[in-house]
Amino acid sequence: MELKWLLCVTLLALGTLAVQAHDMDDENDGDDVVDIEDDLDNGIEEAEESKPETSTPPPTPKVTYRPPVPTGEVYFAESFDKGTLDGWILSRAKKDDTDDEIAKYDGKWEVQDMKDTKLPGDKGLVLVTRAKHHAISSKLSKPFVFDTKPLIIQYEVNFQNGIECGGAYVKLLSKTPELNLDQFHDKTPYTIMFGPDKCGEDYKLHFIFRHKNPKTGKYEEKHAKRPDADLKTYFTDKKTHLYTLVLNPDNSFEILVDQTVVNSGNLLNDMTPPVNPPREIEDPNDQKPEDWDERPKIPDPDAVKPDDWDEDAPAKIADENAVKPEGWLDDEPEYVADPDAEKPEDWDEDMDGEWEAPQIANPKCETAPGCGTWQRPMIDNPNYKGKWKPPMIDNVNYQGIWKPRKIPNPDFFEDLEPFKMTPFSAVGLELWSMTSDIFFDNFIICTERAVADDWASDGWGLKKAADGAAEPGVVGQMMAAAEERPWLWVVYILTVALPVFLVVLFCCSGKKQPSAAEYKKTDAPQPDVMDEEKEEEKDKGDKEEEEEEEEPANEEKLGCDADIGSASQEEEEEEEEEDRKLASEEEETVNRSPRNRKPRKD
Repeated sequence: MELKWLLCVTLLALGTLAVQAHDMDDENDGDDVVDIEDDLDNGIEEAEESKPETSTPPPTPKVTYRPPVPTGEVYFAESFDKGTLDGWILSRAKKDDTDDEIAKYDGKWEVQDMKDTKLPGDKGLVLVTRAKHHAISSKLSKPFVFDTKPLIIQYEVNFQNGIECGGAYVKLLSKTPELNLDQFHDKTPYTIMFGPDKCGEDYKLHFIFRHKNPKTGKYEEKHAKRPDADLKTYFTDKKTHLYTLVLNPDNSFEILVDQTVVNSGNLLNDMTPPVNPPREIEDPNDQKPEDWDERPKIPDPDAVKPDDWDEDAPAKIADENAVKPEGWLDDEPEYVADPDAEKPEDWDEDMDGEWEAPQIANPKCETAPGCGTWQRPMIDNPNYKGKWKPPMIDNVNYQGIWKPRKIPNPDFFEDLEPFKMTPFSAVGLELWSMTSDIFFDNFIICTERAVADDWASDGWGLKKAADGAAEPGVVGQMMAAAEERPWLWVVYILTVALPVFLVVLFCCSGKKQPSAAEYKKTDAPQPDVMDEEKEEEKDKGDKEEEEEEEEPANEEKLGCDADIGSASQEEEEEEEEEDRKLASEEEETVNRSPRNRKPRKD
């Protein structure tokens, strides 16, 4: 057992030494770092020169990119793989109520490859500049009319540099006679706004639609409830994410990120403010009556202050039982002037007044219980009752909290089909961002879920597959880390080998018990065997006495048959005697073997 613990302690000590060696290496990154790095570089170069060609790792499997092609009817599809902005219109508008320096929509858009792309040939629309207004839009192949088919809008976003403050949402621009994409700006009417947005630590995924009031004709924005999912990763991991909005004719909606639902609901129940106003509202002209009593409790008008109630008694009184501690220095002040203080040389009494030394704690008071005039400590006054107030009782005239009466809402309407929104004829990006290089790709607007899924598989799916193929496995990552930090090999060995070794050590190396075969080989008498032999000898003696008592009876019986042949009987008796001796010897030998011992007698 001591050997086991010694081995365990040795392995743990090796692990500790490895970690300490790593920490010492980090602390000693001084002037010798350059020389060490040079030596390492020389060693690496020599190793690479002498390395055989067969040692090179196999090439990373590549995913071949092919531009996605819609598999069904679409209203809009754009993959930017032509490398141009054909079909897209840059806005030249100016934003109202903004300084001229930033009012222009002069932010740059370009079609580029993604940074660190794993899919050569895949291009996208990139918001290049930061701290500028950006606006770009494109016409649909035909206007989308909300009737009996769903609406599906889907596109990809990659925040290549992360995101500080800015959005990556799209607007579906309403079909109006005044729509001019050349003058697309923040006030341009839209039907739906959808996509990610972030500022500070507020991560959002917008779904907003503009609803037309059927009575007044005015539009009001309706916001979907916030998703319950944590959206932070989609903004910070610098990976391409797929955003999908599905609107159904039954007024239900789904919002998906990477083909996983993160929000869902109904246009009638899950929008703020609600699509339909309340049937009744509070009368704005109603006023609370002057005699309306909202007090649930009132002071008891019949209560009388007791005669012994002293309202003037203080809350605290001096403790009459207190005694001044012995040694109290009544004549010593608590603070005295600092005797070591000196007046500053630049002190001007005309300007600064008479100089006084700063006050310090009286050193004589440090060893005494106190200094100055002693006063009795204050304690709670047992006779204090405070100002008398009558007890509170239920108000018999209580009428409840007043509320204005309800009247029919003059603006009430009921739209049971909010899905039937204003038709739209263009898609646009109108954004302000403090971060550059936001990557957009693979826009599609359609009515069939299968078409959107196929488009996603041919675009976003390939990106995901390429990223997965380029990333090393767990073993590869561990090997690469160990090449940079060789001390990790010790950690790996301890982590993997130590548990296995301990299991084998404790489970498979129990204390070895001597086997019965060893007793048989040596034939040495064992303590329990010796006791059994004594008992067997005693039993044997008793058995022989019984046989001797039986022999005379047998002889008398045999004497009666002497005519049959005494000689043959004597021979038979001798043979029987020999057989008994042999049998007793064999039994004695068997009983000595540990494997054939009889159960020990209690």
